[in-house]
Amino acid sequence: MAMVRPTDMITGTKVTIMDIRMTTDAVSSAALYRLLAFLSPAFPIGAYTHSHGLEQVIEEEEVTDAQSLKIWLEDILRFGAGRSDIILAKETMLAATRRDEGAVRDLIDLGLALQPSRERHLETSAQGTAFIDAVVKAWSPEGDSPAARVFASLTDISSQNAPKSWPYPVAVGLTAAAWNLPTDATATGLLHAFSANIISAAVRAVPLGQSDGQRVLAALEETIAEVTREALDAGLDELGTCSFLADIASMAHETKYSRLFRS
Repeated sequence: MAMVRPTDMITGTKVTIMDIRMTTDAVSSAALYRLLAFLSPAFPIGAYTHSHGLEQVIEEEEVTDAQSLKIWLEDILRFGAGRSDIILAKETMLAATRRDEGAVRDLIDLGLALQPSRERHLETSAQGTAFIDAVVKAWSPEGDSPAARVFASLTDISSQNAPKSWPYPVAVGLTAAAWNLPTDATATGLLHAFSANIISAAVRAVPLGQSDGQRVLAALEETIAEVTREALDAGLDELGTCSFLADIASMAHETKYSRLFRS
């Protein structure tokens, strides 16, 4: 079904887009409440301290306004960490649901190994490890489902085999599975939270107005829906990124004398 918007929120031109449902699974009130909590900016993972290399791109004047930010973010979502993070989160949910702890451990290692730079490794591991710590302390999964058992085993601090570092999408995926959250709602929420955090960084660093930031987030709705749908249909053999400029920016950011963000 086609939906006509009067104007594109960034360019002001008239456009026609497809009305894409963001999720297909039913989301209960309890599941929605937990998902909103886990992906809220208030969840204590330090997301606001990371820019995913955007600070370097802004310094190089590649992102200077709302339109260039939208283009940059669309590429990251389609060809970079956005798509790959959803594949990792989805595969983690599947492995945990079938109580395959070994597969989840492999995904932890893979999620860390995929990072293209030291700061991007820090970005995913710092957030992922903090995410697991916050869930254990305040949102420990209830019940005795296979995924809840995997979560309990991997987060047992008395075990010497418990992972010391967690990539963020794997941490979110395992927690979502343990709480029996819908996969597509989790994926959509994860991309929304990622995009909103990068936009927040741009609002501070470009700088952009708050309204410009919200226009970019609104304009990314269709992109997030498309990436979610495509990534949920992809397997690990299709995992990979092609966002070289963003990767190089994250490497260059490591050598900055002064900075606002850790990545």
